[in-house]
Amino acid sequence: MSKIVYSVSELNQTAQSLLESHFSSIWVEGEISNLVRPSSGHLYFSLKDAKAQIRCAMFHHRQASLNFEPRNGLLVQVHAKVSLYLDRGDYQLIAEHLEMAGSGLLRKAYEALVQKLTLEGLFQEQWKKPLPLLPQQIGVVTSPTGAAIRDILSVLKRRFPKIPITVYPTKVQGNEAAFEIIKALSLANQQAIADVLILARGGGSLEDLWPFNEERVARAIFESAIPIVTGIGHEIDFTIADFVADRRAPTPSAAAELVTPHQHAFLQQLSACETRLTNGILKDLQRRAQHIDWLAKRLRHPGHHIQNQLQRLNMLKLRLKRVIHQHLKEKESALKLSLRALETVSPLATLNRGYAIVSAAHNSHIIRSIHEIKQGDKLQIKFKDGVIQAECC
Repeated sequence: MSKIVYSVSELNQTAQSLLESHFSSIWVEGEISNLVRPSSGHLYFSLKDAKAQIRCAMFHHRQASLNFEPRNGLLVQVHAKVSLYLDRGDYQLIAEHLEMAGSGLLRKAYEALVQKLTLEGLFQEQWKKPLPLLPQQIGVVTSPTGAAIRDILSVLKRRFPKIPITVYPTKVQGNEAAFEIIKALSLANQQAIADVLILARGGGSLEDLWPFNEERVARAIFESAIPIVTGIGHEIDFTIADFVADRRAPTPSAAAELVTPHQHAFLQQLSACETRLTNGILKDLQRRAQHIDWLAKRLRHPGHHIQNQLQRLNMLKLRLKRVIHQHLKEKESALKLSLRALETVSPLATLNRGYAIVSAAHNSHIIRSIHEIKQGDKLQIKFKDGVIQAECC
């Protein structure tokens, strides 16, 4: 029977193939120790329990999903494939994902709650309240002793120091944190002195951030009448509170920047608005002045109108005098003609020709015939230059 002899390299390669084909994707739980991060950015550490340990490597491009800072002594779960380091013959884990121990159950609970609240519509854009352009007062719900409050106050002081700030102190980690966060949000809404709220804390593991993933906290944020901006953890951290809030900022400092305009930029914008408003008013006044000038040209002074009417009245007066004079002359001529015609048939004209008019003395009845009188009647005889009394005999 011939024997099979492997070289060391061949044996290691065979062992590597067997390990990688049988353990291509496994979860291993243990405590981090001997953690090293060289200049390449890769992570090298050991994973151990009470009886054994195994070497692990996590390459730089796999670390983007980390939501905590790995350190010695942390109990973690590693999703990895089993491999073998050919040069030394050491078998190792090539980590693809790393999370705090217990995060798996929390992650499942997180995803279930996200799905539930999504179906209820709590994350929909239609419920998001707009942020005030320039808050009259800002409320901050966070731990009074953490780094988050220092960062927020520093940013607010730098950007717009005149805006008043009310801090609602609360725990942001641990079993009591969710209750205190809800209590602080309720108090802020009861007081109603702030017109925007910042809900914030610094970074941490999934367990550290868990109060912001609780359903009761999410509903308290949704029911708040005051718009809420969250700044929880680091940029890669997303909590359910972020999804329900009216706006989400990647960090507490970014949340402070989001709720306030920069004082100098705001004043510049205000100055620009003032300039536009002033120019608009001046243009409107100029347009109205031009319109008034145009109306003034069309509008004549009442004195001019009266003067024109007086001149017209004088002209009419002169014309009336000429018409009346002409009319009187015409009437005078007609009257003279009538007088001449009247004189022609007038009894007086007859008297002027030597005739006399005889009438009864008692009633001035003109006697036209001798038969109209009798002896003893008294008569009146009218000559052109006088009247005499006579008696018929």
